[in-house]
This record gives sequence, C-alpha cells and structure tokens, in this order.
Amino acid sequence: MNDAFVQLQARLGHTFRDPALLVCALTHTSFSADNPDAENNQRLEFLGDAVLQILLSEALYQLFPEEREGPLSKRRSLLVNRTFLAGLAREIGADQCLRLGRSEEKTGGRSRTSALGDAFEAIIGALYLDSDFITTRRLVLAIYGDLAARLGAHEAEDNPKGRLQEIVQPVHGNNALRYELVAIAGEDHAREYECAVYLFDRELGRGRGTSKKLAEEAAARAGLAHV
Repeated sequence: MNDAFVQLQARLGHTFRDPALLVCALTHTSFSADNPDAENNQRLEFLGDAVLQILLSEALYQLFPEEREGPLSKRRSLLVNRTFLAGLAREIGADQCLRLGRSEEKTGGRSRTSALGDAFEAIIGALYLDSDFITTRRLVLAIYGDLAARLGAHEAEDNPKGRLQEIVQPVHGNNALRYELVAIAGEDHAREYECAVYLFDRELGRGRGTSKKLAEEAAARAGLAHV
C-alpha cells in the first residue's frame, strides 16, 4: 500500500484491518476492465450509499427537531449528491488513490465528479465492513464536520437568491431587494446576460449567465458577500 493510501487512512482516522477493502473501494470499473482479476467498487458503493443515508438521516433528525420530512429530505439530498460527495473525496485525498484504467486516466477520470462521488460512497461501505456501525457513524460525521455550517454554505450556493432574501427580509422587509437586467451580449445562439441586485438603491453585486435566471443567481451570490 503506497503513501497516498496511508495518508488517506490517516485522514479517515481509521487503519483498515483488511486493507483489501479500501483498495477495492478505490477501484474504478475502468481498472477492473483492464485488470479482470481486480474487483471494482460498485458493490461497496451500493452498501456505502445505504449507510450514508441512515447516518445522515439520524444526524439531521437530531439536529433539526422541528423540521418536517420534506425539509429534512431536501437537506439530506444536498449532503449526498454526487458533487458534494466528490468534494468530500477530494478533501480526504481519495482522488490521489483512485485506481483507474489507462483510458480513463488519460481522459481526466481522476477529477471526474461521478468517479469521486462513487468512490466516497464505496469508502463508507468499506469502513462499515471493516469496523461497525457506531465507529462508521463517528468517522463519517467527523469527515462532514459541522453539518449546519456545511448546509448553510451549500444552500447559499444552491439557492443564493433565497439565502440573500432570508438575510435581508428580517431587517429591511419583503420588497427591499430588486434585480435589474444590465446588459445582453453575444449572438442569438450564445446569449450572455448580466444582472445586478440592489438593496433599495445600493448595488450589492453583479453576475453573468447564459440566462436571466442564472445571471440573477450569480448577482445574488456576489451580493451575499456584501450584506
């Protein structure tokens, strides 16, 4: 097992009794296609997905005692979507340990969101098999850290207009924000829109996008830094 695998275990806070589980968790289907004797991580991904769902469901249930099923499900989905899981995989250094086929490696598979998200779930499955549910809960929650902070940052990114409204409304009322289309550029088939968001008459931020909606979201994202 090379240094990257050793460092990954250090970041996980767990030294595998059965290192083959971790190796398997990091084995992409493209690697097993090139090396038929190598088991890929799809079965561990299946298991890890289920373990993550129950662990995060329990944690969110306790963290938000007043929330109903719908909001809890939405929060959980933010914490388990492929983009979020890929980010966690990079944080723990799993991207450096992925075992990829030659073609997948050459075409950027090591940074591919789907490969990293799948590997993260597989690692959770491997942790569960190598330890127990209580240990896995402790390790997973340590990786995620402050769930409320994670959700706050992710929800702001996912819905910047809603987040900006939540911040402004209690102080300035429902109608304090307005969005204004500033410019449209580009050919008909490749339009780019620029929008600005104002708090009354004060411009908070500007943003661009391929639609008016995306430009407004980019403006709100910029505005969040100035309220």
